[in-house]
Amino acid sequence: MDVFGLVCVVLLCTAAVQGKPTLRKERVLYQDPELARQAHEDNKSFQYDHEAFLGKEEARTFDQLTPEESKDRLSKIVDRIDSDADGYITTAELKAWIKRVQKRYVYENVAKVWTDYDLNKDNKISWDEYKQATYGYYLANPEEFEDATDQFSFKKMLPRDERRFKTADLNGDLAADREEFTSFLHPEEFEHMKDIVVLETLEDIDKNGDGHVDEDEYIADMFAHEDGGPEPDWVKTEREQFSDFRDLNKDGKMDMEEIRHWIMPQDYDHAQAEARHLVYESDQDKDQMLTKEEILENWNMFVGSQATNYGEDLTKNHDEL
Repeated sequence: MDVFGLVCVVLLCTAAVQGKPTLRKERVLYQDPELARQAHEDNKSFQYDHEAFLGKEEARTFDQLTPEESKDRLSKIVDRIDSDADGYITTAELKAWIKRVQKRYVYENVAKVWTDYDLNKDNKISWDEYKQATYGYYLANPEEFEDATDQFSFKKMLPRDERRFKTADLNGDLAADREEFTSFLHPEEFEHMKDIVVLETLEDIDKNGDGHVDEDEYIADMFAHEDGGPEPDWVKTEREQFSDFRDLNKDGKMDMEEIRHWIMPQDYDHAQAEARHLVYESDQDKDQMLTKEEILENWNMFVGSQATNYGEDLTKNHDEL
């Protein structure tokens, strides 16, 4: 899988209300940062690091700053990360910061959309409110969605959303409080929702409906073979990955547990891996800690700016020519 290579498919047309159905999510939920970076190595982009260190929204904000402004803000962030104020940033302190950033992003995202769904302003979102905000236009005007693909998408997504909503609704009252709604929108962050994430992944990829994901379905989820030419090398590598690491029992397909192992690798701590990576790349004296000076010396790995963003745009535009 995109990690950022798989783009979410937006299933609602612009005529619909602001609500969106729950979208197809990134497959690998806890991917090794090194694997995620491989796609960016050619243009020396640190976008993955920026989003892990700052969160996606804040990373975009930094991309609009001058290098001087970015470094100034980074200096202040370093002071906040240094929880014991000893002048050194340890891997543990970086890990704690990255975990806090990720949790902040999740809850801020929910706060942004809350009023779109809490139609009666009772500080809860019922299933009926969510269904009306997300699918109301479709349900009231089915004749405008005559395209077979649109019809299939809506008919598939509505019951899927209802199933996920009921799983998130721990007290069974069909009304989600903030925590329940957060688990509905971000199920990968909640233990009791992980079975749903695995099931939805299976349903997305299993085109023949046999309850398994074979090698061709696995590849088709990430690569559309449209021109009939030879497969790129990376696709061949993914086929080897499927055979060697995805299909654990070697029966030629992935079942639910093998899918779980793929998208939720056990004993993998994303924040720990990212923190170790940032320390390793910036630790000039190899004491396994970072000073503020070491971080600022390697500032563009932690945060972006107009300059780094402009350079990435130049590279991207060149690649598109």
